[in-house]
Amino acid sequence: MRKLIIVTLLGLSCLFVEQTTFSQDSSPIPDSTLSLPLPTQTSAPQQPVLIPKAPTIDAKGYVLMDVATGNIIAQSNMDERLEPASLTKLMSTYVVFGALQSKTITLDDQVRVSETAWHAEGSRMFIKEGDNVKVSDLIQGDIVASGNDATIALSEHVAGSEASFVEMMNSQAQRLGMTSSHFVDATGLPADDHYTTPKDLSILARAIILNFPDQYHWFSEKWFDYAGIKQPNRNRLLWQYPGTDGLKTGHTDAAGYCLIASAVKDNTRLLAVVMGAPSDKERAADAIKLFTYGFRFFQSTKLYDANVELTTTRVWKGEKQNVKLGIAAPINVTLPVGAQKLVKTAIEVNPNIVAPIVKGQTYGKVTASYEGKVVATAPLIALEDISKGGFFRGISDSISKAFHRLFEKEQN
Repeated sequence: MRKLIIVTLLGLSCLFVEQTTFSQDSSPIPDSTLSLPLPTQTSAPQQPVLIPKAPTIDAKGYVLMDVATGNIIAQSNMDERLEPASLTKLMSTYVVFGALQSKTITLDDQVRVSETAWHAEGSRMFIKEGDNVKVSDLIQGDIVASGNDATIALSEHVAGSEASFVEMMNSQAQRLGMTSSHFVDATGLPADDHYTTPKDLSILARAIILNFPDQYHWFSEKWFDYAGIKQPNRNRLLWQYPGTDGLKTGHTDAAGYCLIASAVKDNTRLLAVVMGAPSDKERAADAIKLFTYGFRFFQSTKLYDANVELTTTRVWKGEKQNVKLGIAAPINVTLPVGAQKLVKTAIEVNPNIVAPIVKGQTYGKVTASYEGKVVATAPLIALEDISKGGFFRGISDSISKAFHRLFEKEQN
């Protein structure tokens, strides 16, 4: 009787294998590297893409970055510790935006101006002690007018005191990976042990653009009118360079003239950080040189969207035979203009994937290369859940898997 049951089970499983494993739409063993064609890929150009050297910039340090990828296109002294002047306010603003996002404060909050804020040195919004000023007005005063009084008032509203707020600034800097930065005040007024680098500021500015898109509009405002005093945004590029929509300027005698600007052209957003230029005019001219170079010779290219099927692969012992695989976040790369045709992509899928399959779990990777160098890589994830199959599915897949392995050995 036992022999009869075993024979019957084997017969059923073999029949099941014949109907599923060797059907025309069955998938190959998932242990190979597959070439993945780009959506718009055509034949490669005959001539190589030629890129000249970056322009010479008369500043202590600079960075030109592709915001979508975070890739640095050009730089000089990007890791040198420099005084940031009012570029410090970008970190202050980042903390304030975080407080808005977490709803610990609101744009309509009324902030009572302290004596400390009223007596702030340097550039001012011209608030007065005892006044009640909305957070939204203080943000404009901080960003557009670069008012130290507005910055201190905001810091006191968020953290109770400027000193406590500065602790939040330094903690946030570490979280963002700004490992060569240390802040002593919220405004950027000269102080011992107050420093950052062009690279760290590019990380910060990129984080503002990507993490707070709903608040980024403040940086594009050209004018701010408060208490009958109309002040211009000191970022000249808002007037001089098309596509510019932020971010901030700074100046002290020790720091020189500093500027962080971002501009968009043809779906590419670039970020220029210029620190320690000799004059207001030259910092703007330097940023324009960097933008001209960056937009002329480089482009930000999206290779693949998130959560879109890039391939399928065989699943053993599951309710379904195949699982759809894709990526969790878009793959963007920074390339010379016209070089997209030269990008090569490949998929590596883990071998012998066995159910259950968990949506979002990694089952391989996607790699993009340009001129033999890896320019992007991303985990290849399951786009769906697949439960473990039943008893007969397990038996049939075990037999099918054995046949595949035998066939593979014979081929080798």
